[in-house]
Amino acid sequence: MTTANNVSKKTNTSYIVSDSDIDQLPENVLKNIEIIISLHSQHQRNVPVHQRILEKIAAVFGKPWFLYTELIFFMTWGICSHLANIGAIPGDFPRFDLHEQGIDVASLLISTGVLIYQTRQEELGSKHSHLMLQLNLLTEQKVAKLISLVEELRADLPNVKNRYDPEAKVMQQRTDPKVVLDILQENLKQVTIEEIET
Repeated sequence: MTTANNVSKKTNTSYIVSDSDIDQLPENVLKNIEIIISLHSQHQRNVPVHQRILEKIAAVFGKPWFLYTELIFFMTWGICSHLANIGAIPGDFPRFDLHEQGIDVASLLISTGVLIYQTRQEELGSKHSHLMLQLNLLTEQKVAKLISLVEELRADLPNVKNRYDPEAKVMQQRTDPKVVLDILQENLKQVTIEEIET
Protein backbone atom coordinates (compact mmCIF):
# COMPACT_ATOMS: atom_id res chain seq x y z
CA MET A 1 0.00 0.00 0.00
CA THR A 2 1.25 3.48 -0.76
CA THR A 3 0.27 4.88 2.63
CA ALA A 4 2.16 2.12 4.44
CA ASN A 5 5.22 2.97 2.35
CA ASN A 6 4.75 6.67 3.11
CA VAL A 7 4.58 5.99 6.85
CA SER A 8 7.70 3.87 6.66
CA LYS A 9 9.58 6.52 4.63
CA LYS A 10 8.56 9.44 6.86
CA THR A 11 9.63 7.73 10.05
CA ASN A 12 12.66 5.89 8.64
CA THR A 13 11.58 2.84 10.61
CA SER A 14 10.47 -0.61 9.69
CA TYR A 15 7.30 -2.17 11.00
CA ILE A 16 7.60 -4.95 13.53
CA VAL A 17 4.62 -6.68 11.93
CA SER A 18 4.89 -8.28 8.52
CA ASP A 19 4.00 -6.47 5.29
CA SER A 20 0.97 -8.75 4.88
CA ASP A 21 -0.37 -7.53 8.25
CA ILE A 22 0.14 -3.91 7.14
CA ASP A 23 -1.66 -4.61 3.87
CA GLN A 24 -4.64 -5.90 5.85
CA LEU A 25 -5.02 -2.56 7.65
CA PRO A 26 -7.62 -0.24 6.15
CA GLU A 27 -6.36 2.86 4.34
CA ASN A 28 -7.90 5.22 6.91
CA VAL A 29 -6.03 3.46 9.76
CA LEU A 30 -2.74 3.93 7.94
CA LYS A 31 -3.62 7.59 7.32
CA ASN A 32 -4.34 8.00 11.04
CA ILE A 33 -0.97 6.46 11.85
CA GLU A 34 0.64 8.93 9.44
CA ILE A 35 -1.15 11.83 11.17
CA ILE A 36 -0.05 10.69 14.64
CA ILE A 37 3.55 10.24 13.49
CA SER A 38 3.46 13.65 11.81
CA LEU A 39 2.14 15.31 14.98
CA HIS A 40 4.79 13.57 17.08
CA SER A 41 7.65 14.54 14.75
CA GLN A 42 6.37 18.14 14.57
CA HIS A 43 6.37 18.29 18.37
CA GLN A 44 9.92 16.89 18.46
CA ARG A 45 11.11 19.51 15.95
CA ASN A 46 9.74 22.30 18.14
CA VAL A 47 11.71 21.17 21.21
CA PRO A 48 14.80 23.37 21.75
CA VAL A 49 18.23 21.72 21.48
CA HIS A 50 19.14 22.37 25.12
CA GLN A 51 15.94 20.66 26.28
CA ARG A 52 16.62 17.66 24.03
CA ILE A 53 20.08 17.30 25.57
CA LEU A 54 18.64 17.47 29.10
CA GLU A 55 15.95 14.93 28.21
CA LYS A 56 18.54 12.53 26.79
CA ILE A 57 20.67 12.84 29.93
CA ALA A 58 17.61 12.29 32.15
CA ALA A 59 16.59 9.30 30.01
CA VAL A 60 19.95 7.64 30.72
CA PHE A 61 19.20 7.71 34.45
CA GLY A 62 15.91 5.88 33.85
CA LYS A 63 17.47 2.83 32.17
CA PRO A 64 18.01 -0.47 34.05
CA TRP A 65 21.64 -0.69 32.91
CA PHE A 66 22.35 2.57 34.79
CA LEU A 67 21.23 0.90 38.04
CA TYR A 68 23.42 -2.12 37.27
CA THR A 69 26.35 0.21 36.59
CA GLU A 70 25.80 1.89 39.95
CA LEU A 71 25.70 -1.47 41.72
CA ILE A 72 28.91 -2.63 40.01
CA PHE A 73 30.61 0.70 40.79
CA PHE A 74 29.74 0.63 44.50
CA MET A 75 30.60 -3.06 44.83
CA THR A 76 33.96 -2.47 43.12
CA TRP A 77 34.61 0.56 45.29
CA GLY A 78 33.74 -1.42 48.43
CA ILE A 79 36.02 -4.32 47.47
CA CYS A 80 38.90 -1.99 46.53
CA SER A 81 38.38 -0.03 49.76
CA HIS A 82 38.54 -3.26 51.77
CA LEU A 83 41.71 -4.31 49.92
CA ALA A 84 43.23 -0.89 50.62
CA ASN A 85 42.37 -1.27 54.33
CA ILE A 86 44.27 -4.56 54.57
CA GLY A 87 47.18 -3.16 52.57
CA ALA A 88 46.64 -5.15 49.35
CA ILE A 89 46.28 -1.92 47.32
CA PRO A 90 49.07 0.60 47.90
CA GLY A 91 48.53 4.35 47.89
CA ASP A 92 45.83 6.64 49.15
CA PHE A 93 42.66 4.98 47.85
CA PRO A 94 39.38 6.76 48.71
CA ARG A 95 37.69 4.76 51.44
CA PHE A 96 34.14 3.46 51.25
CA ASP A 97 32.61 3.32 54.71
CA LEU A 98 29.22 1.65 54.84
CA HIS A 99 28.38 3.41 58.12
CA GLU A 100 29.00 6.90 56.68
CA GLN A 101 27.99 6.48 53.03
CA GLY A 102 25.54 3.57 53.22
CA ILE A 103 22.41 5.73 53.50
CA ASP A 104 23.56 7.93 50.59
CA VAL A 105 24.22 4.88 48.40
CA ALA A 106 20.89 3.30 49.37
CA SER A 107 19.06 6.57 48.60
CA LEU A 108 20.73 6.79 45.20
CA LEU A 109 19.88 3.17 44.34
CA ILE A 110 16.27 3.55 45.51
CA SER A 111 15.75 6.80 43.58
CA THR A 112 17.26 5.21 40.46
CA GLY A 113 14.94 2.22 40.85
CA VAL A 114 11.91 4.51 41.24
CA LEU A 115 12.99 6.50 38.16
CA ILE A 116 13.30 3.27 36.14
CA TYR A 117 9.79 2.26 37.23
CA GLN A 118 8.38 5.69 36.37
CA THR A 119 10.07 5.64 32.95
CA ARG A 120 8.54 2.25 32.20
CA GLN A 121 5.10 3.42 33.31
CA GLU A 122 5.45 6.58 31.20
CA GLU A 123 6.32 4.52 28.12
CA LEU A 124 3.32 2.29 28.77
CA GLY A 125 1.10 5.35 29.24
CA SER A 126 2.41 6.85 26.00
CA LYS A 127 1.59 3.66 24.07
CA HIS A 128 -1.85 3.58 25.67
CA SER A 129 -2.55 7.22 24.76
CA HIS A 130 -1.43 6.61 21.15
CA LEU A 131 -3.76 3.62 20.95
CA MET A 132 -6.65 5.62 22.43
CA LEU A 133 -5.99 8.45 19.97
CA GLN A 134 -6.04 5.96 17.10
CA LEU A 135 -9.31 4.44 18.34
CA ASN A 136 -10.87 7.89 18.82
CA LEU A 137 -9.90 8.90 15.29
CA LEU A 138 -11.40 5.67 13.92
CA THR A 139 -14.57 6.13 15.97
CA GLU A 140 -14.97 9.70 14.72
CA GLN A 141 -14.50 8.57 11.12
CA LYS A 142 -16.99 5.72 11.52
CA VAL A 143 -19.58 8.01 13.11
CA ALA A 144 -19.14 10.53 10.27
CA LYS A 145 -19.62 7.72 7.74
CA LEU A 146 -22.73 6.46 9.56
CA ILE A 147 -24.27 9.94 9.63
CA SER A 148 -23.55 10.26 5.93
CA LEU A 149 -25.20 6.91 5.20
CA VAL A 150 -28.24 7.75 7.35
CA GLU A 151 -28.61 11.08 5.52
CA GLU A 152 -28.42 9.29 2.15
CA LEU A 153 -30.99 6.74 3.34
CA ARG A 154 -33.29 9.50 4.61
CA ALA A 155 -33.08 11.22 1.23
CA ASP A 156 -33.85 7.94 -0.61
CA LEU A 157 -36.82 6.80 1.48
CA PRO A 158 -40.08 8.07 -0.02
CA ASN A 159 -42.09 8.02 3.22
CA VAL A 160 -39.53 10.07 5.20
CA LYS A 161 -39.70 13.84 4.96
CA ASN A 162 -36.62 15.12 3.12
CA ARG A 163 -35.43 18.16 5.02
CA TYR A 164 -32.11 19.95 5.17
CA ASP A 165 -30.24 19.35 8.44
CA PRO A 166 -27.21 21.68 8.71
CA GLU A 167 -25.95 19.95 11.87
CA ALA A 168 -25.96 16.54 10.17
CA LYS A 169 -24.19 18.10 7.18
CA VAL A 170 -21.40 19.40 9.45
CA MET A 171 -21.15 16.12 11.36
CA GLN A 172 -20.62 14.17 8.13
CA GLN A 173 -17.27 15.89 7.63
CA ARG A 174 -14.24 14.17 9.09
CA THR A 175 -12.19 16.18 11.55
CA ASP A 176 -8.57 16.88 10.69
CA PRO A 177 -6.67 16.21 13.94
CA LYS A 178 -3.75 18.43 12.88
CA VAL A 179 -6.03 21.44 12.41
CA VAL A 180 -7.72 20.77 15.77
CA LEU A 181 -4.34 20.49 17.50
CA ASP A 182 -3.05 23.71 15.90
CA ILE A 183 -6.17 25.65 16.96
CA LEU A 184 -6.02 24.15 20.46
CA GLN A 185 -2.34 25.03 20.89
CA GLU A 186 -2.87 28.57 19.60
CA ASN A 187 -5.77 29.12 22.02
CA LEU A 188 -3.83 27.62 24.93
CA LYS A 189 -0.90 29.94 24.16
CA GLN A 190 -3.28 32.91 24.10
CA VAL A 191 -4.84 31.90 27.43
CA THR A 192 -1.37 31.48 28.97
CA ILE A 193 -0.28 34.92 27.71
CA GLU A 194 -3.48 36.49 29.13
CA GLU A 195 -2.93 34.78 32.50
CA ILE A 196 0.67 36.04 32.65
CA GLU A 197 -0.39 39.61 31.80
CA THR A 198 -3.09 39.70 34.53
